[in-house]
Amino acid sequence: MNTMTLWHISGWEFAALAFAALLVGFSKTAVSGANTVSLAIFAAVLPARASTGVLLPLLIAGDVLAVLTYRRHAHWPTLWRLFPAVAVGVVVGTLFLVWADDGVVRTSIGAILLLMAGVTLWRRRRTESAKSGDATHEPHAVTSRAGRMKARSYGVLGGFTTMVANAGGPVMSLYLLSAGFRKLGFLGTSAFFFLIVNVTKVPFSAGLGLIDGRSLLLDAALAVFVVPGALLGKWAVNRINQRLFEQLVIAATVVGGVQLLLR
Repeated sequence: MNTMTLWHISGWEFAALAFAALLVGFSKTAVSGANTVSLAIFAAVLPARASTGVLLPLLIAGDVLAVLTYRRHAHWPTLWRLFPAVAVGVVVGTLFLVWADDGVVRTSIGAILLLMAGVTLWRRRRTESAKSGDATHEPHAVTSRAGRMKARSYGVLGGFTTMVANAGGPVMSLYLLSAGFRKLGFLGTSAFFFLIVNVTKVPFSAGLGLIDGRSLLLDAALAVFVVPGALLGKWAVNRINQRLFEQLVIAATVVGGVQLLLR
């Protein structure tokens, strides 16, 4: 069966999806926020709701490659702190998808991403004092009441955005940056986080009809492009200094948010 005919997409549109799949791999092993560009491309070529179901298995493939690459650098105390709040966000996001149309989904996620990027820039402008250092530097302890509240807030937002549009990457990227993660700790922690969360989302997405045989057929055609993207990201990450890394994450978040609002 011809996948392009099944989805009524042209050769150029398939090429755009292939590039987005390559960018999925790159985002998982290099600049997490860049994944919002993939989200925008999928939502532009395919119906917005259907695009989330097609994109999810590709994200899981990228997550597996990222875990294999950065598994030694995960910070599990941070992960255990986030998971309960993320679970709440996933449930809320599932309920939201029951009634929300494509326009509401795009506008809501775009606004959240821009808000989170603005808050992060403001916080970093106020508190930035440490310069780039060892890439394996440990994140700051988050044991105060304010720190726990921040983790819960980002967790709920991350769960919500990842469920409704696979856009949790930028939200969690901003949280990990604000917690003081360096590159390798950032990538290792986010790799395990999204592998676990994305696999958990599969039954919800299938129950909503977003994942079916038709979507998996398109995934099979696109998955091959995730691997070179991940390899490119692994090559690039050691050539990006910490300040540029953080700037790229925030910039990709802003670009993705604007694209969603303009769609």
